[in-house]
Amino acid sequence: MAGRTVSLTIDSIASGGDGVGRVDGLVVFVPRTAPGDVVTASVSGNGHFVRGTLRALVQLSPVRTDPQCAHYICERCGGCQLQHITYESQLAAKQRMIADAMQRIGRRRIESPVIIPSETEWRYRTTLTLALRQRGDGWIAGLHTYDDPAKVFQLHDCPITHTAVISMWSEVMAAAEHFPQEPDLCGTVRLTDRGLTFTLLGGRRWHNHEQFFEHVPTLSALYWKPVDRPRAVLGDRREVLHRTPGASFAQVNPVVASALRSYVLKRVLAYTPDSVIDAYSGNGDLSADLTAHGIHVTTIELDADAVAWTRERLPEHATVVQGRVEEVLPRYLPIDVLILNPPRMGVHAAVPEALSSKDIPLPKAVIYVSCDPATLARDIARLPGYRIASVVAFDMFPQTSHVETVCELVPEAA
Repeated sequence: MAGRTVSLTIDSIASGGDGVGRVDGLVVFVPRTAPGDVVTASVSGNGHFVRGTLRALVQLSPVRTDPQCAHYICERCGGCQLQHITYESQLAAKQRMIADAMQRIGRRRIESPVIIPSETEWRYRTTLTLALRQRGDGWIAGLHTYDDPAKVFQLHDCPITHTAVISMWSEVMAAAEHFPQEPDLCGTVRLTDRGLTFTLLGGRRWHNHEQFFEHVPTLSALYWKPVDRPRAVLGDRREVLHRTPGASFAQVNPVVASALRSYVLKRVLAYTPDSVIDAYSGNGDLSADLTAHGIHVTTIELDADAVAWTRERLPEHATVVQGRVEEVLPRYLPIDVLILNPPRMGVHAAVPEALSSKDIPLPKAVIYVSCDPATLARDIARLPGYRIASVVAFDMFPQTSHVETVCELVPEAA
């Protein structure tokens, strides 16, 4: 099969965004194809699952559309995966991804979940992370191509990113001569309610950070995460009384994030809990909403800046804990409702183990917020004592293959 060209019809979109077709007993994954496309692709590799390279579009799918981003076509940008199909088809693909993951990995059969669309399909991102590479006498800031992760191209615009973030990146690069002298770095520009922040990642010495900050006067705050030390604030033009953790994790689509948080709050309140654990609590936005309803909340978060901000904003009767969820959670069980909102890798195996202990009462509900259907399904498979009460998806990331999913779990006996 090595190097062979095949003809096939694409019938679905896989979790990573590739189109999927079948021919001669093979399942072929072909990037930049759409359900309904008839294509020729070169394939290589052994086994029943192979990756193909698109050679020709023989027949165009009716769900195809013209991508708005020139980089998507010319540089084969890997930041988005689905710009070439209509938004309605993107939503349908994500619904199928979730249901397939639940059945294939989680061993749970569910109906196609409801999916809440984003109010805007473009310019929604308030955070943009770019690779920084030194080329000759200067720097470029860009993204990776989908077919060569080692390659970085110069980014000129990103149509899914807020224009203020793109403009700030231009200002940052105008002062790039003051970066640390390293061959490659990484940077993140974030638009917050208190202004724009920049975080530089990499390097061991940054002697010119003051000059850099002076040359980017629009910047509200400057952070640096060297390779061998924790993240630190190197400059801050915000009022001290109103500082928020501008370098901690935050959702990139604030409108959808707000809708998701409101939904999770509603589901938690449906169980009339006296006590809730908010695990992977971030900046504590949801915890603040819960305490406003008189619920005792215990937050668990590893990020020190986020923990400090949460302590400032929550009432004294709340419990704010810094640490790893898998290490801290067992000490605060049992609980009425548990909220899990882990990073893409999902929860540590010790978390479902603690939730399956026969020595403590099970929570009334576990509300699991996930940005990866595969790890969500894996973690649900580790919780045989719970059944799925509901699954609702939120399209936090239009034009990409990523999706946020809220899965509501209750004890099997409930």
